[in-house]
Amino acid sequence: MRSRKRNFSGYLLFLVAAVGGVARAQNATTTKDVEEATLQSIPVRSWIVDAAKNELEALHHTDSYLRYRTHTVSEKGDMVRDVVESKDGTVARLIMKDGKPLTEEQDQGERQRLNDMIASPSAYFRHVRNGESDRKMADKLVPLMPDAMIYTYTPGQPQSGKNGGAPEVVIDYKPNPKFSPPSTEAQALTGLEGRVWIDARSHTLVRMEGTISRGVNFGWGMLAHIYPGGKLELDQTSVGENRWIFTYFSMKLSVRALMLKTVNVHTESTASSFQKLGPMSYQDAIRMMLATPLPER
Repeated sequence: MRSRKRNFSGYLLFLVAAVGGVARAQNATTTKDVEEATLQSIPVRSWIVDAAKNELEALHHTDSYLRYRTHTVSEKGDMVRDVVESKDGTVARLIMKDGKPLTEEQDQGERQRLNDMIASPSAYFRHVRNGESDRKMADKLVPLMPDAMIYTYTPGQPQSGKNGGAPEVVIDYKPNPKFSPPSTEAQALTGLEGRVWIDARSHTLVRMEGTISRGVNFGWGMLAHIYPGGKLELDQTSVGENRWIFTYFSMKLSVRALMLKTVNVHTESTASSFQKLGPMSYQDAIRMMLATPLPER
């Protein structure tokens, strides 16, 4: 099975009229109000149910393949990777580090790592299985979203400006005090509030903003504690053929693990330069990446 690793397991979920002259401005306002009223005539929870369903379908999407670049800045450094989706799973090659091209030694190490994957399919597929944890967590958490939160339409429906001008439904959310988390992982949903933008046509999540509004304990605080004030952001875009993928992800959290040490987690990642590919084995995907010259800067 292909690994569709998403960057945020709890991500869980979600006109335009010309203005010219007083009469036309009044008509534009009326048209906008009618459009918003039509969209908001749908029960707000229905948008979340549909968006959650579409997120799970995207997570298990297996009939389209992409190549793209990711740029991630975290405590581990500043890294740019060439990423290729194969029918066996996703492979990635480090191509820049800390804003500079790889040194000859770094590139040789990366080539050796990837060639070792080609030579050892068992090791590669073990790596893929180990990476399934995010997908499995999303499988558990995403279906809980419609009931874990209380949802209301956002006044004025401020558009994100990130969806090519397509109309969006904007929804605010906050924890549902009646929600009883069925698992340790699901406790993460009890302290998150914010806003989602959902594409009005496809009912797919376009943007999500979240704030940790109150502390969250895992295992009564013995496993971990997430402090209030953390921030999460996620943007997604359509790459055609009903395929959506993240373009931006940011996470800023303070976490205390095992009642011992508090760690500040700050990760920011973007994805760009999307190219559609045909199906190929992971070995061919690696060979294609290794045949591509490294960027000069």
